[in-house]
Amino acid sequence: MSTSALARLVGESKAKALLFVGDALTADEALRLGLVTKVVGEGEALSAALDMARVIARRPAQALRLIKQAVDEGLPLPLEEGLALERELLEQVFQTADVQEGVSAFLERRERQFKHR
Repeated sequence: MSTSALARLVGESKAKALLFVGDALTADEALRLGLVTKVVGEGEALSAALDMARVIARRPAQALRLIKQAVDEGLPLPLEEGLALERELLEQVFQTADVQEGVSAFLERRERQFKHR
């Protein structure tokens, strides 16, 4: 992780303290700071990663792509511009067949069958 990315994530003063002192972080500290998204027991990392990958793989591909675009392109923008980008991308995702399928499945109380369209 770059120093500027770290500072954006944890704040300037915490980033400087971490970088100046260089102490190792515990897993719980890294989780609290948002440097990791999950902490698992020793020997459980692969299983946890595969579980997460299975969850992501069941999501509609277009929605995932647009979420990634919103974060990647929106983060460096001023808030108002980032929100405008998000609205634009949200309009795009609501035009997909998978969103329509998700709503229909919810209303019909059945499992979603995404086609990634």
